[in-house]
Amino acid sequence: MAPRYFIDRPLFPSPVRCYSGPSWVWERIPLETGWDVRMKGSEQGTAERPGSVSRRDFLRAGGAGVVALSAAEQTARAHLLSRSSRKSCIFLLMTGGPSQLDTFDPKPEAPSDYRGPMRTIATAVPGVFLSEGLPKLAQRMGRFSLLRSLGHDVAPIHETGLQLLQTGRLSVRGDLPPHFGSLVARHYGPRGSVPASVVLPRLLSETGVNIWKGQGAGTLGDDFEPRTFDPQSAGESPVVSLPDEGDVVRHRYGKTRFGSLCLQARQLVEAGVRCVTVNLFDRLQGESTWDCHGRGPWSPATVFDYRDTLCPQFDRAVSALLDDLQERGLFDDTLVIATGEFGRTPKMNETAGRDHWPHVWSALMAGGGIHGGEVIGSSDARGSAPVDRPTSPAELNGAILEVLGVPSGAEEVAPNAASGTPQVVSSLRPAQSLVELLV
Repeated sequence: MAPRYFIDRPLFPSPVRCYSGPSWVWERIPLETGWDVRMKGSEQGTAERPGSVSRRDFLRAGGAGVVALSAAEQTARAHLLSRSSRKSCIFLLMTGGPSQLDTFDPKPEAPSDYRGPMRTIATAVPGVFLSEGLPKLAQRMGRFSLLRSLGHDVAPIHETGLQLLQTGRLSVRGDLPPHFGSLVARHYGPRGSVPASVVLPRLLSETGVNIWKGQGAGTLGDDFEPRTFDPQSAGESPVVSLPDEGDVVRHRYGKTRFGSLCLQARQLVEAGVRCVTVNLFDRLQGESTWDCHGRGPWSPATVFDYRDTLCPQFDRAVSALLDDLQERGLFDDTLVIATGEFGRTPKMNETAGRDHWPHVWSALMAGGGIHGGEVIGSSDARGSAPVDRPTSPAELNGAILEVLGVPSGAEEVAPNAASGTPQVVSSLRPAQSLVELLV
């Protein structure tokens, strides 16, 4: 199956008609207070068919207000939200910022000091290529899709990227935006006795600047804080009791940090946790991480570490995770995202490393109703900027919330935990091209 490449398009491509289906159209209707979105019969006069409202069609409309929907449409909406309430998310945070060129967006035709030392390999989807360090994922390309046009234009430091990636916006003047997992916790609450949102294995630290914002509930308050889960931490009672599944399962994932964390993430979702954020590295200083400056002792990794260690371990762990979710009947209800807080410089530095580059990077998206085998957006010939469908971290956040059934398209207001003053905690919308991926 050839991939579909989506290019940039406005959410509402014309002043009136937004999207036409087989027997109905969405219309954008001017009101005194702004715009509304309603569904009507087609130009041929075909009667409404409420049963034809798929999740993707509903989201394409931009999240119509409930008041604007007919009784049949509200029934369809309730059905979609009930399906979403069953869904979970595993967010694999590739802390440090992985190189787009050495993972999901290789550039084999670029000059050698841009393309780097890694070869490009074909995938199961014709015309889509990955770095040579990801052969198992290449075989499974039909099960996930790639977003190759993520980017932002604020400070190129870990802390800003991590805030944007996990909350969709930056903290300003004491405002503490909540992590998307805390929004899910507030919207649904826990399933039984397990927490709604969990961070593996612990919160981030030592990322360069002492800014911890974006990892917790922020203004939502302590009731919606994610719980950390570190089986290696002495003296702490685990938030969930996980079974020992034996050497065969651990070997499948790889007896590495990445393998252990991905296995634990699957077990937590299976136990009922709604959102699992996996910090593939919870600190950067002095370790070989995705932060491959090639300058020790702070950041010793180079692109050769990607080839020899990081990518092979990631490839094995994530491939096993996708297979395991499929075999256990969890794949369709579990959204898996793998990405970092920014990309790396297209041109390698003098120590075979790459430095921070927030202008474009990539993400892997699988499960949870996401179409597989597709590519969203693209970067230029040297991997330095998006050339179509530029997507912000906020739009990725919005897509995660939409998949999980949280009303991200409308501003969600909650009292500030400290002052009690009502304030907006979420007004994130998914990128339209990401909506196209939803089944």
